[in-house]
This record gives sequence, structure tokens and C-alpha cells, in this order.
Amino acid sequence: MIPVLDWADYEKDLPGFAAALGKACRETGFFLLAGHPIAPGLIRQMFEQADAFFGLPDDEKNPLSISNNPHNRGWARMGSERLDDTSGQVDSKEAFNIGLDLPATDPEVQAGKPFRGVNVWPDLPMFRDVTLAYYDMVWALGLDLHRAIALDLGLRPDFFARHFSAPMATLRLLSYPPAQGAEGEIGAGAHTDYGSTTLLMTDGEAGLQVKPRGGDWTDVPLVPGAFVVNIGDCLMRWTNDIYISTPHRVLPPARRRRSIAFFLDPNPDSVIDALPGTGDPKYPSVTGADYLRSRLDATYTPEVAS
Repeated sequence: MIPVLDWADYEKDLPGFAAALGKACRETGFFLLAGHPIAPGLIRQMFEQADAFFGLPDDEKNPLSISNNPHNRGWARMGSERLDDTSGQVDSKEAFNIGLDLPATDPEVQAGKPFRGVNVWPDLPMFRDVTLAYYDMVWALGLDLHRAIALDLGLRPDFFARHFSAPMATLRLLSYPPAQGAEGEIGAGAHTDYGSTTLLMTDGEAGLQVKPRGGDWTDVPLVPGAFVVNIGDCLMRWTNDIYISTPHRVLPPARRRRSIAFFLDPNPDSVIDALPGTGDPKYPSVTGADYLRSRLDATYTPEVAS
């Protein structure tokens, strides 16, 4: 149900890779990406930095709270999110968000434009350097995947490049504590992602499930070192529902579970319209920033809404 794509096919047969990607995006909205160019050593360093951050006491993380940041950056404390806004379940996880790294002197930062803020950083050696190196590499990988998406949709390969030149991409470190056995406990409630694509790296601990249309909850298989890639609601909207954004959730793990998600949202001022050749628009036009804000406002509990 969840196919495995090999990056070697992208490099030697881009049209064939694009066709396989398009099939996955139409049928389940999920695929696994093996053989990608992100070095195992950098991935290992990312998990080490995540462990160092989540191991800090809360009083050192509180100044970095996402509740103090209108640009979706910083620490989301345990119990501050509910991704399933229909059940009332509160997620059992904490997270740390990093965005496009802009200086305080950047004109868009100075103008207070949406999702154009500066990152906040813990006082940890190498944390900033490692996370930004990973951010840049996965951003580039996401852009390459959008070349394949464009080909599959009959567009020129560079169609999406201008929409992801300075994206609202979020690198999110996640930590899920072991299950406590409480009634209604959930790691991350059932939801669809908000952006264009998500590239997720896990530590191998089970828990991630998807629910394809007309099907039951299904465990995402483990392929060591592979990214779990899924389509978000923004790209589903962009493709006029040709691609599908599939609900997924994280069950409370038997042991602590860590993952690293890269949410690739478009530039804030990109206008999301039905792509050429996808038929009569099913949705009104919206900017990337307005769409993301509408989704984030429904995610955080009132105590931390930005």
C-alpha cells in the first residue's frame, strides 16, 4: 500500500521515477524514499542534537516557547497541541521548530511579514550548525521531488522552483514519551499535513499509521534510512484533488520515539490556485501564508495559540 521509491531511479530515469511518484500521490499520498543523498552521519547528528535539546529542563526551554513566537518557531511543550481537532485528544509529544534562517535585519523580518521571523536557539554547542545543515539539504531534496511532481502533472520541471525559493518550510524535532496506558492516550492525533510535502525521518520506533481512503489504519513499514514522504493539504489543493493528502497518526510508543519532520510549505506570498491542466478549480485562491495560518490556529490549545 505504501510503495518504496529509490533515489537512484530519479537520477537515471526521471520520467519513470515521476510516474511512480505520481501513482503513489494519487493512490495513498504516501511513499518511502530510499537511497536519498542525505548522509547517514548527518541524520545521526540530528538525532543527537534532538536528544540534547529534549533532555534540557523545562525552565531552559520555556524562553524558547512557540507561544511567544508568531512565526511558528520554538518549543512546543508536552500537551500543547491537538492535531485531531474532532476528538478532543491532546497530543502526547513535545517539539521544536526551526524555520528559514533569516537575520533580524532582513527587510521582510523588519516589516513583520507572516512567517518571516528569526529562529530561536537553545544554548547547545553545534545545535544550530547541525540543524541548519540538515534543513538546507532536505530543502534541496524537496525541491528535487517537486521536479518529479511537475513532470508527473505535465508541467515544466522547474514549475515549482519560484514557489519554494524562500519557503515557509519548518524543520521539526519531535519526541514522544513511552505510553502510559491512559484512556484516550495518543502520540499525535489523526490529521493531514498542511503544506506541500513532508519528509519524515524516524528513529525506527513503531507508531506511525496511515488511513488510506476506504481502508483501515495501517502501520507504515520501516525501511532503515528511508524518508517517509507524504502529500500535504496545500499540494492536494494545488493539484485540484488529483493528489491526495491522507490522514495519519502516531500511537503512543512502547519506548520513547523520536522523529525529524521537514514540512515544505511554499513561499508566503505564493498564490495557491488549481494548477494548469487540472480542470475547473475546486477551491478559491489563497496565499501560502494565509492557508498555513488558518491551519496552525486550529492546532494549538488556547494557552499557546500564537
